[in-house]
Amino acid sequence: MFRKVHCASICGFVVCLTVAALVGCGGGDQPAVGPGQATSGSGGKRFVFLINVPNPFWDACRAGLVEGEKEFALKDAGLSITMESNDGTAEGQIDKLKQFATQPDIVGVALTVIQADNQAIIEQMKNLQEKGVKVITVDGDVNREKFRDARPYYIGTNNIHAGKVLGTATRAILQDRNVMKGAYVQFAGFTDNDNARNRMDGVKAGLGEEYEERDRMADGTDLGRAQDNVTNALTNHQDLVALVGIWAYNGPAISTVAKQRDQRKNLTLVTFDADKNSIRAMGEGDMDAMCVQNPFDMGRQAVKLLKAMHQKDEATIKDMFPQHGKDPDGDVFTTGLRLVYPDEGSPLKAIAEPTKTDATGQYEGVEFMTLSEMKAWLKKYNLGSS
Repeated sequence: MFRKVHCASICGFVVCLTVAALVGCGGGDQPAVGPGQATSGSGGKRFVFLINVPNPFWDACRAGLVEGEKEFALKDAGLSITMESNDGTAEGQIDKLKQFATQPDIVGVALTVIQADNQAIIEQMKNLQEKGVKVITVDGDVNREKFRDARPYYIGTNNIHAGKVLGTATRAILQDRNVMKGAYVQFAGFTDNDNARNRMDGVKAGLGEEYEERDRMADGTDLGRAQDNVTNALTNHQDLVALVGIWAYNGPAISTVAKQRDQRKNLTLVTFDADKNSIRAMGEGDMDAMCVQNPFDMGRQAVKLLKAMHQKDEATIKDMFPQHGKDPDGDVFTTGLRLVYPDEGSPLKAIAEPTKTDATGQYEGVEFMTLSEMKAWLKKYNLGSS
């Protein structure tokens, strides 16, 4: 279930993506305003947004940080925010968190947790909190059943719901093609990452029992290995009817390999996020659906929350998390989804029209968008991906 997003958040999501420019995760300390530049609050205390792997997905998130820095007046409070990245490994994330604990100017950390059950990451998050540093998770959370106390709040996609959305859409496409049963494989950077695991569980639920999950293949954020995994899946499993990309770069991997092996006609291809190469693939007939998140609002809301926590602004925190302490997931702030499909020939068009919303409840909180509409929106705000 998605909580309602305030109009200001939605409007901000559109307006502020105009400033999105950098992929993120390139390594080192990267101020939100741009690589190598000081933020507006330079010289005071700062928040850090820690990401893991290079991908244009983070363009919009960086834009949200920029807007949040302005909208929530960090400079006036003697604060700033920077984006940093590790090397795409759990060890890299642990090292970064250790480093942050030694830097007295850092008063808040937002991170996308690379492995939800990694005890060493959990320990470093707790260590930061013990030192008085505010810690939240964004996009990728800890294992909430075991380690909720490692952070008080999570901002991002409801990944189980998002997976169900993509799985339900995949099922609709398959059945429109009269493919009533078969197998599929899911591809991600890490299969033990919180967002990946939840998305894959959701996809499985959305596809239903008629379709059998053959494998979940991890590539460790190695782009070459991502393509190799697709090749191996197609070689080892002769009954595949669908390939599912869980992280943004997995979409181009599945479309590229399926086309190279001349197996596109036998496969339904779907992915999370609108990587520029997934967009191109859909335009060429080599991608059937994209479940697109709202990374801008993740960044913007992270700034808002970190400032509120730092200043002990309980009113703002309560406004963001009205069910905190009342609902098991009251510590989760969810951001929205778009389901993008080809301009012609997709059964998703019939589901979306005429209101662009779904009356059955299967696509709750989802905005439907054709590829042309998505491309026009990206062009308007000078983005190549989302």
